[in-house]
Amino acid sequence: MPGDRLTSEDRQHIATGLAEGLGYAEIGRRLGRPASTVMREVTRNGGPDGYRANRAHEATRHRARRGKRAQSPAPPVPDSRHGRDPRAVQDFAESFTTVLMQQGMPRVAAGVLACLYITDSGALTAADLVQRLRVSPASISHAVAFLEQQGLLRRERTPGVRRERYVIDEEIWVRGLLETLRMSDALAAESRRGAEILGAATPAGARFESSAELLYLMSESLGKAIVQWQRHLAARSAEPHAQPRSRSR
Repeated sequence: MPGDRLTSEDRQHIATGLAEGLGYAEIGRRLGRPASTVMREVTRNGGPDGYRANRAHEATRHRARRGKRAQSPAPPVPDSRHGRDPRAVQDFAESFTTVLMQQGMPRVAAGVLACLYITDSGALTAADLVQRLRVSPASISHAVAFLEQQGLLRRERTPGVRRERYVIDEEIWVRGLLETLRMSDALAAESRRGAEILGAATPAGARFESSAELLYLMSESLGKAIVQWQRHLAARSAEPHAQPRSRSR
């Protein structure tokens, strides 16, 4: 059943599917389980290239004996006002955290961002995050510093209240994309310089020239997308009477 723990046979099927080059969705379909379950199983046990069924099964048994209290996020707080399924929310939070980790984000930072994202207010205190992720305050502090440096959250202090809140908003990805845009432009300029120094007619110079062309094209497209999104947000905020209708669709 989808809600049961993975068996040794399930893990053998996962290993076989990976060896055949199948995606998580297809492997999950064959097992009758969500793709997110397969993705978490593979990610925590060596990744697509290092996954071994027997080793993964033994590691899971060892974690079960040891207890996973310090490793697993706490179940999300159910919000009955919206009729949400707490188990579905928890599964999504873990899946979203895994995707962020696959993008290179540290584990606790990914957990913090996922917690903020699934919270309607988009704001939590350090104490809230410690309770939900079951990690130390120091780990939360390091994760918040990392995310703040990346422009993915901001600190907010309510007048008369000592504790800070960490907040995300609709501009979260725009700030990250703008940083990516700056890095892409710098790399494109350096690639163009490399082509000039090495000679565009040489294999090495041609490689740099081709890279520069791709990076400039990507920067142009990304810049246009960011401007379009910012205009969309501005237009949406300027039409308060249209918001309730769009949300009801």
